[in-house]
Amino acid sequence: MNNTEIQSNADMDGQSEAVEPLLGTPGGKQRQQQEKIHQASTLLPFKARLFLLLVSLVCIFTLQNAIHDLEALGKISNMLASVDELLALVLTLLWVQQSCATPSCSNGGGKKFPSLLNAEIPDLIKGLDSGLFTTVDLVNAYIARINEVNSTLKAVTQINPDALSIAADLDAARAAGDKKGPLHGIPILLKDSIGTFDKMENTAGSYALVGAKVPEDSTVVAKLRKAGAVILGKANMSQWANFRSFNSSNGWSSTGGQTEGAYFPKQDPVGSSSGSGVAISIGLAAASLGTETHGSIIAPAQMNNLVGIKPTVGLTSRHLVVPISERQDTIGPMARTVKDAAYLLAAIAGKDSKDNYTSSIPFETLPDYVSACQLGSLSGKRIGIPRNLIPSPLPQSFQYIVSSFNTALGVLREANATIIDDLYLPGQVLMNLGPYQMHVVNAEFISALPRYFASLTSNPANLTDLQSLIDWTKAHGHLEHYPDRDVARWEGVLTNTGHGNDSPYFWGNYSAQIYAAGPQGILGALKNHSLDALVIPTWWSATMPAMLGTPVVTVPMGKLPNDGSVVEEKDQRGDLVRWAGNLPFGISFVGEGFSEEKLIGLAYDFEQKTKVRETVKPYVKPKTELRDVVAKRVQKQIAKIAGKWSKDAADGVF
Repeated sequence: MNNTEIQSNADMDGQSEAVEPLLGTPGGKQRQQQEKIHQASTLLPFKARLFLLLVSLVCIFTLQNAIHDLEALGKISNMLASVDELLALVLTLLWVQQSCATPSCSNGGGKKFPSLLNAEIPDLIKGLDSGLFTTVDLVNAYIARINEVNSTLKAVTQINPDALSIAADLDAARAAGDKKGPLHGIPILLKDSIGTFDKMENTAGSYALVGAKVPEDSTVVAKLRKAGAVILGKANMSQWANFRSFNSSNGWSSTGGQTEGAYFPKQDPVGSSSGSGVAISIGLAAASLGTETHGSIIAPAQMNNLVGIKPTVGLTSRHLVVPISERQDTIGPMARTVKDAAYLLAAIAGKDSKDNYTSSIPFETLPDYVSACQLGSLSGKRIGIPRNLIPSPLPQSFQYIVSSFNTALGVLREANATIIDDLYLPGQVLMNLGPYQMHVVNAEFISALPRYFASLTSNPANLTDLQSLIDWTKAHGHLEHYPDRDVARWEGVLTNTGHGNDSPYFWGNYSAQIYAAGPQGILGALKNHSLDALVIPTWWSATMPAMLGTPVVTVPMGKLPNDGSVVEEKDQRGDLVRWAGNLPFGISFVGEGFSEEKLIGLAYDFEQKTKVRETVKPYVKPKTELRDVVAKRVQKQIAKIAGKWSKDAADGVF
């Protein structure tokens, strides 16, 4: 599965021909062709337009005088009908070739092809609805971009073999006026622990799960499909969500290899949703889903210059997602903007009878997370700064992050937010008194894994519990890179904890954890100071929300300087660069359970006032853009019509 070039089983060019050129809205093929002829022809000089008209007239006159019989007349009539289409295609091609794909330029008609490096979901929806491009074009563009960089970054492990046929069906539905939902035709990547009932594997990065099948789509995937999204493929991840080894590396899996970030050569992508982060950072899909137990959405989001939403545990279903902890696992979006992330959250959130944690959702109707993206959301809000979550003393590079954070607080003040600085959360001290979270997560893993294995309809490795997984991994060390990458974390789960979450020992640890992170932590600070949210650099925002199951939204805040002042550091294996100039970092908005609507508004307002993401540039990025794919498709369609004419001429039709 670790291929340097990923191909779909579908014929990309063949699938492209399944959809009429640049037709995306209802109203008739003829009317839209006429619109394209007019729009494209306005870009040509008058003499060129006159020349094309004269050529067309000469062709028509010659053909009409060359008809030899009534049978030929019918063929010529069909041929003449294609003259209009050919002219539309030729002019469209000229229009596409004169267009560009940068935010600063547009064609004469006021439309533009969005640059896929920074394209936002509303831009893609607008282009699809207007007929500027099709979903098949979009899928082809993303597949090409994946193949251009994946041998280096290894961000994507699988392309959905059905992606192009699904895209063609969605294009046909759009042309007929039948939009499935708010994400109709938008390609999305999934972390490879999120189950799909299709031709793709669900591996969690391990050969132990290759060939294992889930009985149906995971609930979040079913919701994405219902919203009209195209499941483009699976993103690489830290194997078993970074819960196997103590000596492995972020972003490594046996099935996908080593994921690397795009902002520095050999960059540590951080967190287990690493491929999901890297892929979206350079436009290999519109957005992605990740999972988080402790930092695995927000950490790779910040290090890959993205927005990440770690939802409240229970807002999104975990049904048929490879588990670690039922009290800490959550599924959330990773995207280039807050609004894009809100689109995904709106699609996947909601109650699910197959995950009883979703029954705690307090809303009869979910909030409109997209509409929460409003300028001015910070105005009048009370924001707390829990300074004692930031370790002291700090290395110089981390001091730079804190300095940038202090500057960001100035943005909040200018937005008319009230800042309550230097809060002290006593739960931070309590957490250091015992390994509460370790025992909670260990016990939950012992209980959750057998349930997941039992749910599989195909289980070639005959996995039943954690011990069977340890045994399989050791027996297949040539596949799983054992013992070079150990299984010490798993073995520690059994030796240090050794019981499931039905044990009295579990409840003692869990109660201590909730007390430290809740009344003595996040919830206490929010209540005691009448706060709307806490704000903290993302580097130190993960632990308490993980223990409590509360939400976090991270937004790009800055990057480490490129002036040589940052000393390059490697990870523990020496394989990856974990610290260097140009690496991004983020700011986190933290709130109480089910406060995503408010946090999204705050994060959106900050994002729009700073626009940091656009200032941080990757060192590697794909080259293919939508205009390239559309031009290629139109060229093929022109060649197809010309070929048909040549065949008719050879058959003696005229």
